[in-house]
Amino acid sequence: MTCKNFLRNNSPLMIASVLMLIFPIALHAQLMVDCSGTNPYAYGSINAALPNAGPGSSIIVTGTCNESVYLQGVNNLNLGTWWGQTATINGALSISNSTLVYLYGLNVTNPFGDGVNVSNSRSVVLDTCTSNGNAGVGLRANGMSDVGVITKGAFDNNASGGINLGGNSLVSLGGWGGLIDISNNTGPGVYASLGAFGTLGNTTISNNLLGSPQGAGLGIMLLGGARAQIGALFGPNILQGNPAGGASIGEGSEISFWSIGQPNIIQSNGPTGVSVNLGSQATFFEGSQITDHTGAGVDVYANSQVNVLGANQILRNGTSTDPLSAGIRVDGNSQAFVRGGDISQNNGPGFLALVNSSVDFTGVTFSGDSGGVITCDSTATMISDLAQPNTTPPAGVRCKTPHALGNRRVTRTQPAVPDLSPYKALQAKYKKIATKH
Repeated sequence: MTCKNFLRNNSPLMIASVLMLIFPIALHAQLMVDCSGTNPYAYGSINAALPNAGPGSSIIVTGTCNESVYLQGVNNLNLGTWWGQTATINGALSISNSTLVYLYGLNVTNPFGDGVNVSNSRSVVLDTCTSNGNAGVGLRANGMSDVGVITKGAFDNNASGGINLGGNSLVSLGGWGGLIDISNNTGPGVYASLGAFGTLGNTTISNNLLGSPQGAGLGIMLLGGARAQIGALFGPNILQGNPAGGASIGEGSEISFWSIGQPNIIQSNGPTGVSVNLGSQATFFEGSQITDHTGAGVDVYANSQVNVLGANQILRNGTSTDPLSAGIRVDGNSQAFVRGGDISQNNGPGFLALVNSSVDFTGVTFSGDSGGVITCDSTATMISDLAQPNTTPPAGVRCKTPHALGNRRVTRTQPAVPDLSPYKALQAKYKKIATKH
């Protein structure tokens, strides 16, 4: 039978099945790219190899590639270096309308805009990648994308921020193999609006600089109902030296800091460690250290709430020249709910409660706060274990107690260790493909 008759007489499904048997390499190709041009048997650029990379293909890159790479509508593609090596892309790396894209060992620098831009894409993984020194953002995710940054990585020295996400997108970090660094960016280290961000530790967000982008000088900025989980599992999470503050949580957003064996360290970030405002909420569950800020360690205002549960430390915040200094400041119809921990050595009181706000605390250690345990204005209230009902409170405490029913009891449960097996399986698969034999 001639080729023409075969094509005429058989169904498209039969034709596709036969072609898969004849040309299997096209479906699971391993394509070599040598951007240095020294290997005559390799493609000279990533863009030259892309047209021949079908589903299940792997593009293995060496050298420095002076090109912008656009992955549009790809499915199940590996793009990276030989295992344990790195390659550089001087240009943008954009991924749109794609599924299951695995990037390994790539160092991206774009002098004209964002480094890595992911839109409308699912299951994008950056393994041991960096996106530093870009004219825009290091990593941008939007359009309901989900991006995992695993093993280790960096998003440093970018002109408009480290990581920016929105449009119901998710960016999750898992630094089980080293540090994930988000530092020295002009703009916020992490900015999220209508999106979700998470880390499992070994993450540093430091020295992000003041400048023109929104949220400049903040470690983390959440707006528009964004969500964040800051979990310390693989190593500590460090928010340090961000001149506008460690984190700002606003516009109905939520953040949770939690620990499984490692601390969350929030220290020396300008005026405030964590600001919770405009109908937002922050929770600290064990293991957070909020220290050495010039104003309040935690500042809660404009109908917002903070929960501080377990062995957390809020120490050495405030200055003697700032009358609003405190360990935790609660203002404007806001609430603080505190169980246990250490609030000590702050300039000003441990708690400062203002304008129809309330503080509910028990089991807290106070020592050396220059303003005493708590200061309230005439509109604020407290429920505490400082004094039993109908007895005189300790000296210096002048807060109203609205009822004699005592503190609410709570039960705390340890956070579960997340399931990382899907990421580990993808990494093992790529390692097998990209290991030289």
